[in-house]
Amino acid sequence: MSVAANSGETPPGPPEPRRIVLLRHAKADWPQVSDHERPLAERGRTDAPVAGRKLADTGIAFDLALCSTAARTRETWKLAVHELPHRPRTVYEERLYEASLGELIALLNEVPDEVRSVVVIGHNPGMHALSDALAGSAEGDALTRMNRGGFPTAAFSVLSFDGSWKSLEHGAGTLVDYWAPHD
Repeated sequence: MSVAANSGETPPGPPEPRRIVLLRHAKADWPQVSDHERPLAERGRTDAPVAGRKLADTGIAFDLALCSTAARTRETWKLAVHELPHRPRTVYEERLYEASLGELIALLNEVPDEVRSVVVIGHNPGMHALSDALAGSAEGDALTRMNRGGFPTAAFSVLSFDGSWKSLEHGAGTLVDYWAPHD
């Protein structure tokens, strides 16, 4: 008989699944600057806080935010994070800009195991491809809505998975939710 059974305590259950939210930057403008320095357009500055409120509605308390160093992703995160009840530690990660699917998974494999939930603020086609690749299954019509919409600006997907970050691979997650503005 275990100590927990003798003491009348309930043994701990399995840990909560890890959560990954993949947020595409809001609508960017096209001024005469390098692609990396493109700022948000007016619609992007309107959509980013709305996406932040929808992120807050998920109830996920993010432990970590990984944000591309591009101006439009930094600006999206700055506007969205103010809508969250808890501000996570934010790491601005150069490797998110123009990252391939394999590079995105490798980056998530580096997340420390004490982190339970992470939000990634990045670009397409990476955010859509990563959502699709990680989703071995989906709840409700989330996958249909995500693929029908094509992951527009300010959209996000919510995935869950069990195991360590190092074990994250294609098909390891469940697409729990998908949201896009103007749907």
